[in-house]
Formats: sequence, C-alpha cells, structure tokens
Amino acid sequence: MGEPAPEFDHYDEDVARGLVQAHARAAGLPGWLGIRLVETWPGGLCAQVEVRDELLTPFRNLHGGVLAALVDHVLGTVCYPVMPAGSWAATTEFKLNYLAPVTGGILSAVAEVVSLTKRTAVVRIAVTNSTGPGGRPDDSARLVCSAQGTVLVMAPKARPEG
Repeated sequence: MGEPAPEFDHYDEDVARGLVQAHARAAGLPGWLGIRLVETWPGGLCAQVEVRDELLTPFRNLHGGVLAALVDHVLGTVCYPVMPAGSWAATTEFKLNYLAPVTGGILSAVAEVVSLTKRTAVVRIAVTNSTGPGGRPDDSARLVCSAQGTVLVMAPKARPEG
C-alpha cells in the first residue's frame, strides 16, 4: 500500500517545462551522460539515460557511478518546481542500493519528493532498466537501483539595496 503523495504549496509548471527544455540541450555531466527529462508532475519527474558503450565497465556492465550520478542529479532537479522561486537545492546525502546489473537498454529514474520543508527535501528514486523496443518501460523493465536522499533547500540571497 503506497503512502499518500504530499501536497505542495507551490508548483511552477514554467520551471518544470524549462527543466525539460534545458535537459534537451544540457552540457556538462548531465549532457555527457545523456540525461533527458521525459515527464514532470508536482513533486515528481522521470528522467532517462540510454546505456551506451562508453558507460560500461570492461566487464560490459554499467558503471555504478553512472547510476549514482543519475540519482544525484534527479534528487535535486525534482525539487526546483516545488521550491520558492530563486531557491536552489544542494545534496547533503543519499543512499542507493544497486539491485541488478545493467548491460544495455534505457534507464528510467522516477524521483518523487516525499517531504519538503523550508530547509530540506527528502526524495525517493527508483531506477528501472528497459530493454524493450524504443527503450519504453514495458514487461522487460526491472528495478535496478533504489535510492533515497536529502537536499538542503537554500533560499535566494537578498540583494543589497543600492
């Protein structure tokens, strides 16, 4: 039996849409990993990564650091549409459990905010791996990583008057 989803005082659809667009042209580590946001909702998102050869170890399994980077990225990103405008999220900790090896297909990370206060957010993330046609989650999708983490919510800095 699932827990009821928390309600949020604030959800900015424009911020969520902007995050999706930014990920389509992302640079840095998210860009190199190929993280793209495929769905957002109040307090949640789904991000995907295509498993490519350069993300595999010499033993042809996905490097655990790729899963950790994906988890860390969505842990903070999911918070932006529900935080006050101008705030930012800084990961303070996360725990992940690797559940199964990944050798190909598409990773789908579903992140959901389970608690949000003025200073912190707690987020749960489930990462599945699908090897079905087009990488769409289907009967072949299996849970490969389960995680939970905390971010510090930093309020916008006051601008000096002048």
